[in-house]
Formats: sequence, structure tokens, C-alpha cells
Amino acid sequence: MNTRALRRTGLAVGAVTVSALALSACGGGDTAATPDADPDEPIELTLATFNDFGYTDELLQQYMDDHPNVTIVHNRAAESGDARANYFQKLGKGGLADVEAVEIDWFAEAMQYSDLLAEAPDSVKGRWLDWKEAAATDADGRLVGFGTDIGPQAVCYRSDLFAEAGLPSDRAEVAALFDGDWDNFLDVADQYREATGQPMIDSANSVLQGIVNQMEYTYTEADGTVIATTNPEIQAAYELVVERAIPNSAYSGQWSDDWFASMAGGEFAAMLCPGWMLGVIEGGAPEVAGWDIADVFPGGGGNWGGSYLTVPADGDNVEAALALADWLTAPEQQMQAFESAGTFPSQTEALEGDELAAATNAYFNDAPTGEILSSRADAVTVAPYKDENYFTYHDGLQNAVNRVFDGLEDAETSWNTWVAEVEAL
Repeated sequence: MNTRALRRTGLAVGAVTVSALALSACGGGDTAATPDADPDEPIELTLATFNDFGYTDELLQQYMDDHPNVTIVHNRAAESGDARANYFQKLGKGGLADVEAVEIDWFAEAMQYSDLLAEAPDSVKGRWLDWKEAAATDADGRLVGFGTDIGPQAVCYRSDLFAEAGLPSDRAEVAALFDGDWDNFLDVADQYREATGQPMIDSANSVLQGIVNQMEYTYTEADGTVIATTNPEIQAAYELVVERAIPNSAYSGQWSDDWFASMAGGEFAAMLCPGWMLGVIEGGAPEVAGWDIADVFPGGGGNWGGSYLTVPADGDNVEAALALADWLTAPEQQMQAFESAGTFPSQTEALEGDELAAATNAYFNDAPTGEILSSRADAVTVAPYKDENYFTYHDGLQNAVNRVFDGLEDAETSWNTWVAEVEAL
């Protein structure tokens, strides 16, 4: 039994009790289907993701065509928070999909219970970026996550709305406009608001996310010391967001129906844009011709997101589920997902291939998205340390921004509310 499966703090695992998880973890390594199982027996595999992984019906049909006995049922949550709640409620207790997606911000939580996840075969090891694979490898050397994408960030913007506001609209000129720190980015947002009377940015919390992703230690240090409320970088980020990003943002957070509708309606003109956001924008505003992407990010570089596919060890079709997760995250399928949704590959073979370097996106004014996002990936210098409580602390700070945005509390009171929540944990 993996003793790390017994660690639990605060709200890290939601409704899942440690005793249930620990009991289920014992013997979790014996997960494969019987060797003499009929390979032609009909199998229904459930796949649970969120947002847009680029797993189109056409892509999944390719797998089913090659495996006529397999039927894939794809269930997609609206956003990762919904998926997280379901994941930790059911992990080790039954009821999860055969293949479950896990977002990077709460992946460390899942790794506490790695014995409840099936181990990937040796044949897939070494395919990913080192840090991507290392994060999915537990203390016993078991690889329990199949890396999907990474999230190098650029700036997506409405070239037509920028032009109307008297700002540059060519992507090279926009890159020069935003080249600088976060104050410079928000200075441009001030200019846009003064010219149009409208907010430039989609979401205040996306700015918080972008700033936090550039810190090495955010809420916890590597030795477990909680620094959330005493970290001057975190407090400075919060203050910048509530003072300058909120007045320039259409929404506090993302993923609401109104937020999706605004991609087409023009209520905002720019978004901090990891590769996977390209598919979200196109899906939300398919008829809009003005969206573009610039090779720039405030403060240098940042990575937002990137996920894993996991296979619960208590599933009914573990061996078949491992095969599907392997196929979905292979270089060829990662490139198809990138072409569909902008999910930037994490497989080294895909990253080094000519196909990625030459990739363009017709929706984003034929932008060289492969070249731009590769450049943005090279600009990433810091990957924040994330322990099992990262999601809880970060979600709480985002809620503090929400309260200020909604006028429920002033900035100081909302910060103090979050401090009290952290101390209560």
C-alpha cells in the first residue's frame, strides 16, 4: 500500500474519505484484465474530459474503426472544477469513467492516491517532456498519467476591435504593444477602455492565473511550509488584479454562458490564451472573423494548464482503457487534437516534428500557431510548485477576486476573508 494515500488535509479530497481510499488502494497494482480475455468481445469504454481536449467524434471514430469491438462514450464536463468534484467523490469507490482526464492544477491531489490508478505500460515511458512525465510518476516509480497537452500562453485578440479603438491590429505590432510587464498590459487595457468605454480583457481571474503561473512558489514551499497568506508575490498579484484588472475586465471568471456568448458579441477584445483556448474561442464564436493571436505574453512566458488521462484501477475494462489512453496521447493523435482545438503537444516526437512547425490556424487569420506556441513554450522559465492543496488555495483566492468584482466585499476585506479560510485549513 502506498502510505501517501493516507495523507489528507483540509478539503483536498472533497467527499472521499481516507479510509475508503486507503482500503481500495491495497492491491491496486493488480489491475490488468485476464490474459485470456476474448479480444473480440464487445466493450464500451467511457471517456470523461472537460473543456475541449480536441477529441472530436471523427478522432474517436478512428479508434473504433481500428477496434470494431470497442464503443467509446465521451462525456465532457463544462469546466475542470466540475470534473474535479466528480473525480474525488468517486475515486476508489466506483463510478468513474474508464478513462478520466485530470487537470494540472489538481493533479497533485490525484497523485496522493496513485495506488488507485492503473500503471501505464513501460512501452509509453519516455515519450513526453521530462517534467510532464515526472509529475505523473509516483514515489514507487509507477507512471499513472498519460500526458495530454501543455499550455504555453500567448495573447488572443480581436483585430477588428483593436483597430476601432485606435490600437495596432497586425499581430507583430500587437506583440510589440504588449511586450513588457503586467503594468504595461494593463496600461493598454486602460487605453482601450478610454477609447471604447468597454473592457479589453475577458476575465480578471485570468490575469491572476497568468501572474501566478510565473511564480516558482505560490502557496506552499517544497518542504510543505504554507506561505499562501505571507507570500508578498501573491499579495501583490491580488492587489494588481483587484485594482487594475477588475476595471478592465468584462467578467470575474470564465466558463459562464455569458462569457461564451461574449466571444462573439464583442464585450471584450483580448484574452490571455494558452493553446487549448484556441478551440474554445472558435467554438464560442465560429462566425467571427476578427480573432487573431500574437506571439507575446505579459512578463515573459507562462504555462496555463495541460492535463493527463488516468485509468481508475477499479474499472471494468482497465486493459482496454490503458490502450485507449495510450492511443489518444500518442504523437499522431496529439497533433490531430492540436489542429482541432489548439491543445499544444507534450510528446517530444510531436514537438520536434515538421508538422507542428508548419501548423497554421485559418480561424485566427491563418496565424502560424505552431510557430507562435512553440515560441511561447520556449519563453516559459518557471513551473509553479503545486502540492495537493494548490487547487484549494488558488480557488479560494479566485473567489476573493470574485467577491470584489461582484461588490460583495472591498479588496481588503475579501483578502482577509481568504486569509481566514487558509488559516482554517
